[in-house]
This record gives sequence, structure tokens and C-alpha cells, in this order.
Amino acid sequence: MAIRKRWIALGAVAVVALAGYVAFQNYWYYIPGIIGRIKDPVLPNHPVTWAAGPATALAGPRKPNVVFILADDLGFNDLSFNGGGVAGGVVPTPRINSIARDGTIFRNGYAGNATCAPSRAAIMTGRYATRMGFEFTPTPQQFEKLVATYVYPDGSHGIYDAADEDKYPIDANTLTVPPREIMIGTLMKRAGYHTLFLGKWHLGGTPDTRPEAKGFDETLSFLAGASLYANTGDPNIEESRQDFDPIDKFLWANLTFSVENNGGQHFEPSEYMTDYLGKEAVKAIHANRNRPFFMYLAFNAVHTPLQALKSDYDSLPMIKDHRLRVYAAMVKSLERNVGRVLDELKADGLDQNTLVIFTSDNGGAYYIGLPEINKPYRGWKATFFEGGIHVPFFMKWPGTIPAGATYDKPVGHVDIFSTTAAAAGAALPTDRKIDGVNLLPYLTGKDADAPHKSLFFRSGPYATLLEGDWKIQVMDKPFHKVWLFNLKNDPTEKVNLASANPAQTAMLLKELRRQSAEQAKPLWPSLLLGPQAVDRPLSYPAKPGEEVIWWAN
Repeated sequence: MAIRKRWIALGAVAVVALAGYVAFQNYWYYIPGIIGRIKDPVLPNHPVTWAAGPATALAGPRKPNVVFILADDLGFNDLSFNGGGVAGGVVPTPRINSIARDGTIFRNGYAGNATCAPSRAAIMTGRYATRMGFEFTPTPQQFEKLVATYVYPDGSHGIYDAADEDKYPIDANTLTVPPREIMIGTLMKRAGYHTLFLGKWHLGGTPDTRPEAKGFDETLSFLAGASLYANTGDPNIEESRQDFDPIDKFLWANLTFSVENNGGQHFEPSEYMTDYLGKEAVKAIHANRNRPFFMYLAFNAVHTPLQALKSDYDSLPMIKDHRLRVYAAMVKSLERNVGRVLDELKADGLDQNTLVIFTSDNGGAYYIGLPEINKPYRGWKATFFEGGIHVPFFMKWPGTIPAGATYDKPVGHVDIFSTTAAAAGAALPTDRKIDGVNLLPYLTGKDADAPHKSLFFRSGPYATLLEGDWKIQVMDKPFHKVWLFNLKNDPTEKVNLASANPAQTAMLLKELRRQSAEQAKPLWPSLLLGPQAVDRPLSYPAKPGEEVIWWAN
């Protein structure tokens, strides 16, 4: 009997061990979220109180406020300002468009990079992210492995560099912009501004790289690269899950619906994330109406996971595709909350003395499976084709920036740092190279030259240079390929002139290699090399001979 009991016990242990092994094999990528929830559990919602400025405004001239609004993964065709709009224009965006109408549209506005975090680093520092070694988007190692090893329906998959695993930090919070970098929050605080940050950070989670350490007086944020917009299973929410996408699988497995206030413990927002951030921004503006303030409002809309308010979803019955309808409802919420911010500036009498900047961190993503979000451009987020880096970019400042104007020469996210500093009268750092320029003289006609001789982008073995009308893209792994386009004649990059114009190719390639050599060594290795089709979203079947770039991260 004792022997029999022992065998039963051993059998039970074996079954449990086998079940644990199977679970680990299928759900190992849930580990970052499990650890995060144990280390920092999410508390119930509690109200946020923004520090009040003076009861009355000081007499005399006042420095302009600056409100910088950043969307996340917004496609060039998601706004209706250029005659387009998501789902064929059924979600008009007049409030976002009004920033362009009342100010200047940058017809050739370029992101700091083709992915979230490096682009944000360029915005916050006025420097190419590669200049400081912040070359790749910070993600947990489990993300890298899942995306690289996932086998797509067509049989393709990425390349995972296991040889560098031991050089990759275990804690993704330590994948940061170097602490020595001076960010715009610090610059504005030194210039006498009260500084506010709301939304997605994605530039570091260590004590000396969090937004509270980088010049922001008050924060309401999440540090990772994405967040849920609401709790899963909420009856007021419509969701779209992309089973064909490993990134989507990772996000649903690991994200929480939470924010933190001034570096405190995570807690639940009181409502749908985009509305929550918009309404809190309104409260913060009102609290600071009597003193100069700088607000960085970084919505996570319309980044995955795709979650929308059911009320917004239900208002769009004309959209039959469920995924597109959820996405369109998310754009509708973003539009509503940009409008709330603009309305509050006007209600508080601040709209005539506020520089408002709106843009997206990069283009729309390949992996959400929607074909027209970057129309008319080719490519997606993570590519240096125009669809990945040519973004909506508007500025308005009544009385200073011309209203209803367009500016056609190439400008970049790196210019936001110097332009904001100039508006505030803040001194730029002189001990490092600043890649961005103050755009105000160009917008007001005081400087007729082009702001940039060239713009440079790099992500591992894939790099791009814009110079004049020309654009060269070079990919060195897993094979070598060069694309050369004349954007003046071919803005949608249809005709590769690399072979037909060897002299121009050689000249631009030499300059690209020169600038690449100036950049810093990446702070951590790239573990992932993944394929992306240029001309179709991930949900569409592969085509023989299609154009593919390989994204390093």
C-alpha cells in the first residue's frame, strides 16, 4: 500500500511538472507581465491633484506656453487634413486639423526614427537617437525572442541572435536614454516654466531616466512602450485581437491598465485611457493658467492593443470590418481629446499665447493589418520608406507662426527641441551636437534656406539619408540592398534609381556611411531581425518577389 501511494504521489508530481512544462512552453512570454504585477501591483483609481499656480496672472508680458501633443503610430492617412482619413474619411478630424489651419503644415515632416522610443529620444533631446546609442526600441528579451521566432502563415520568420543574449539586460527598465542627455523638460524648467508630462514615456525606467528626473515637475504616465486602454472584458469596450501578430500576443499577455502619478505606485485610470489623459490634461492646463507651462501630452492612441469605447464603435456602423471599426473609433477618441485641450486653452484665455505642436512618433504599423493607414506612401512603422517616417506635423502660435501656411522643405522631430527652446528663451546646451534647428525663422520668412542639408536615420544594419530631393536607403543584413529615390519626382518611392544612377548612388552612399560613422555604438545589442513587406500589411498573404526590409531591434 505504501509503495502504491508513493507511486501515485510520484505520478501526481510528474503530471504537475509536465503541465508546468507545457504551460511554460506555450506561455513563457507572459513572464514580464507576471513579474511586473508582483513587483508593482495596480491600485484602485484615486483622484489626481495638479499643483495650482498663482491665483492671478502676473502683470506684464508673459512667456508663451508650449503644448506638445504626440500621437502614437498614427498613420499619415488617419487624419482628414489632406483629403484622406481613416476608413475613407468617415472619421473627420477637424480639431486636429485646426492646428494646421491656424498654423503651419510641414508637408515634409519626418519622424525622429521609424519606431517609438528612438523617435521620442530625438524629440526630447534634439539629437539623433543613434548619436547617443539609443538605437533600438526598449523591449523585454521575451518580446525579442517571440517576435523573432514566430512563424507566420506564409512560413516566414525572423532571425534571433542568441549569441548576444548575455549582453542584453534582464530588466527592460534599464534600456534607457543615457542619463547625461539633457531633455526638453530640463531646458524648459531652467527657463522658468512649470513642466508637465502625461502619457507614454518609453525612454527609461531607472531613477535617473524617468520623466521626474528629466525636468518634469508633475507626471501622470506609464513608462513602458504601450498600455491597455481599459481592463479586458469591460462591457463598455470593443477589442480587436490580431492572432496573426506576435507583437499583439505579447501586449495582451503583459500590459496593464494603469498609470503612475509623480513616480508613485501604479493605479487604474478612472476611464478609457485616451479620454482620461485628455481630461487630466485639461485639469493641468487650468491649474497652470496663470504661469508659463510646458506640457508634453503623449497619447498612446492609436498604438496596439486595439481597444475602443463601445460608444465610439457604435457610432460607426458604416464600417463593416471589425478591426478597422475599432481602429477608427480610437482615432475618433484621439480627435475628441485634442479638441478638449484646444478648448481649454481658449476657455482660459491662453490660446493666443501658446505654441501648439502636433505630430506622430512614426507611421502606422504593418502588424495591425490595415492597408491604407499610410496612404499614399509605401512602407510602415519600422521601415524608412515614407510610410514609416513621413508623418503629420503641425505647429500653431497665433501672431508668430503664419496661419494657413504650408512649409515644404524637409524638417524633423529633432527640430522640436530647438524650436521650443527658442520660443521660451531657453539656452541650448553647448557641450554636445544638437541635430535639430529652430524652425521659427524659416516659418516667419526670416531665413529662406533649407533648415537641413540632410536628415539621417539608422536602425542597426538598415540606414537612410535624405539630401535635397534624394533619398537613399541601405540594408546590409541579412543581405545587401540599396534603394535610391528622387522624392521630388517620385514622392511615393515607386521607382528605384540605384542601378540607373550609379554616380548619385555612390555619392549619397558615401555621405550616409560618413554620417553613420559619427553615431555612437548601440547601448545594447539587437537580438531580433524581422522581415516586413513594404507593400502589404501583415494580415495579407505574401506575394512572390515582393519588396521586403528587415527590421533590427
